[in-house]
Formats: sequence, structure tokens, C-alpha cells
Amino acid sequence: MDKKRLVVGIDEVGRGPLAGPVAVGAFIVHKKIQLPIKDSKKLTEKQREIWYEKICEWRKEWKCDFCVTMVSAKIVDKIGLSKAIQKALNKSLNLVLPKSHDSAKRVKVLLDGGLRAPAEFKNQKTIIKGDEKEPVIALASIVAKVMRDRYMKKIAKKYPQYYFEIHKGYGTKKHYIALKKYGISPLHRKSFLKNL
Repeated sequence: MDKKRLVVGIDEVGRGPLAGPVAVGAFIVHKKIQLPIKDSKKLTEKQREIWYEKICEWRKEWKCDFCVTMVSAKIVDKIGLSKAIQKALNKSLNLVLPKSHDSAKRVKVLLDGGLRAPAEFKNQKTIIKGDEKEPVIALASIVAKVMRDRYMKKIAKKYPQYYFEIHKGYGTKKHYIALKKYGISPLHRKSFLKNL
């Protein structure tokens, strides 16, 4: 792919859960690769893991790169969800880009939903349901989702009573029952649980 036409896809995951971080993935294409994904949300957890392994192989071959930044529930409570997402987005975008003074000019940024890149990225486009329409956004969604899910499974060992490995922090019946029984953990977003 021509240096002047680097494309970065950006998507966030974990906007709605009651517990755990919000995560933003940035995915950049260096060389032409087959991007057959259409809608990442329709993939099963197992399918996402298979894609993640393939993406990691592409990364080793320098065909692509990606970065996922997670912002904790504590920070979400402190600065609000929108600012936490923006903080994660800015960091992921800066980490995934080549280290050159004009990288903001040489890149096209495609973002899902209501996301926006910093103003210096003149060539950016926000696309409603972008993860269904742009494979590079779908791939950003996959890496963010897989890495956040893996984190929630890992942290579940510390807080087994909440079953984070099953619901990943989302507000399932099982999760609400655990909250009523055990109360709020340090992993929970207190600002999401004011009525509890």
C-alpha cells in the first residue's frame, strides 16, 4: 500500500457494561491484505479468536499493526464515558501510527459510530455502523473485543463470584443477582449502578 494512503480503522467496545474497562482498537493496514469481514458483531467468540490469531500472523509479516487501549472503570467514573473513550482513542491512534512528524497528514482514519479522531487528522470519516461497512473498522473491533474479553476472563479469577468470564461485565440476570448478593467490586462502574 502506498505510504500516502495508510488507512486506520477505529472502533470501541465495552461502552455498555456495568463492570470492566472501555477499550478502543486502532487497526492500520501496511500491505494489501484480504479483508473479507463485514460485521464483526455477528461473529461468535470462537470466530473472533480465530480472526485474532490470523491478525497476529499478519502483524508478524508486517502487513498490519494494531493497538488496543483500555480505560478502567475508575477512570470512566471519574471523567465520564465519552471522555474515557476519547482518551483511549487518542492513545491507540498515536501508538499505531508510524513515528513521523507528518503521519497525521498521510493517514486516512475511518471511525465507527459517533467516534472522532483529533482535529489534526484532516482526512477522517465517521461511519454509522462502520464495523458492518468497512473491514478495517471490523478488524479494529475484533482486536478490541478479544483483548477486552481476555482481560475480563483473567480478572474473573480475582472476583469469581461475579462470573465476569461469562458475561464480560454486561448487565445479565446472573450479574445483577451477584451484585445484589456481594455488592459493588472495584471493577464496577459506580456511575452505571446508581440505582442499585
